[in-house]
Amino acid sequence: MQEPPGCEPGKGPREARLRAIEQTMRTMPERYLGADPGFDATYHLRLTDIGRTYELRCTETALRVRTGVSAREPDVVLTTDSDTWTRLRDGEINGLQAFLERKLHSRGNLDLAVALESLFRLPDGREPRLRLRRVDVGGGRAISTLTLGEGSDVVLIHGLGSAKSSFLELAALLAGAGHRVHAIDLPGFGSSSKPTLAPYTARWFADNVLRLLDALGIDAAHLVGNSMGGRVSLEVALRAPGRVLSVGALCPAVAFIKRDLHPLVRLLRPELTVFPHRISRRLIERQLWSLFADPSKLDPAVADVIIDEFQRIYGSAGARVAFAASARNIYLDRPFGRDGFYQRLSELEVPALFVWGTEDPLIPAAFARHVRRALPTAEQIVLEGCGHVPQVERAQQTAGMLRRLFVRAELRPRVAGRAA
Repeated sequence: MQEPPGCEPGKGPREARLRAIEQTMRTMPERYLGADPGFDATYHLRLTDIGRTYELRCTETALRVRTGVSAREPDVVLTTDSDTWTRLRDGEINGLQAFLERKLHSRGNLDLAVALESLFRLPDGREPRLRLRRVDVGGGRAISTLTLGEGSDVVLIHGLGSAKSSFLELAALLAGAGHRVHAIDLPGFGSSSKPTLAPYTARWFADNVLRLLDALGIDAAHLVGNSMGGRVSLEVALRAPGRVLSVGALCPAVAFIKRDLHPLVRLLRPELTVFPHRISRRLIERQLWSLFADPSKLDPAVADVIIDEFQRIYGSAGARVAFAASARNIYLDRPFGRDGFYQRLSELEVPALFVWGTEDPLIPAAFARHVRRALPTAEQIVLEGCGHVPQVERAQQTAGMLRRLFVRAELRPRVAGRAA
């Protein structure tokens, strides 16, 4: 019987794969770039086709690899096959692509899972294809930022209760289309700093985004935000039009017209959420699935990762305060009058695209008419049969709309001016 190509004489395909993987594991410490001060994470890597598990212990200065696992609890469990792992090692694909193609599965801290690839040079000495870092923005705050791709800069800003994980697929699509993409966690969310005394207003978030652009050396960028992130993107563009090439607002949390509960909401004290409490997994799961008009667009395995992340992050007192304060401020955002949102929106100078979903349970597509009155020059698209997160439910379509916006924006003269 003839052996498969690549097999050594007398060796079967499993043995050949095993020998190749063992060689890869031996070279990993040489390619380790190190990590931030105090970094200490344990990964379990399960390679299903060869039936092996490896433990990777990553610290600030060194990597230790062992076959099998120790008694140490892993921060992340990664499951894949030897071919996918080899392609990741060689830089043929990145971990984000493998995750989205369901060739790599992760449980545990999602940020640490994404960060693993950024800790190693590729075998030929090239830098990793993506980078995850905490960017110092001053005031004792750091913003967790995932960067990948090359080209004009795009910043992706998540919604309330979410994190940059809600933009992973869109980030990969835009990076593949010739952009340098930065998916961020706003302060108070994800893996960013969580100051308990921060105001968590749109203006405060905008200030932090502008500080991030400064820290990354970005003169101007396209901003894409979902829900609360859409409102923050618009705020940045209103305050600093010279720093923004365009705004893609995906189901943005624009100011509510009817605010019957306004007096009651004003009395709510977000700081009280600092006291420990728990949200049931069933409630989180129900809320997550309700955001989709077509639940089949969200892989249940990915949903599990998202729910795990929310529960882990919400365990922080700072995260609970940020969530409550941000929700309160969204509701209290003044629609009209002096400094009202829609009056200010009429002054927006940069190209803008507003995307709405007909089945959005949080921000109805009817908000489009209020935006149209304030900003008739803006492009607006209503997606039939789409929920609150078009970047997940209609990722390819959303990426196409945004690419067209970016092209138009880059062909027009830049708006002058910096932060107001």
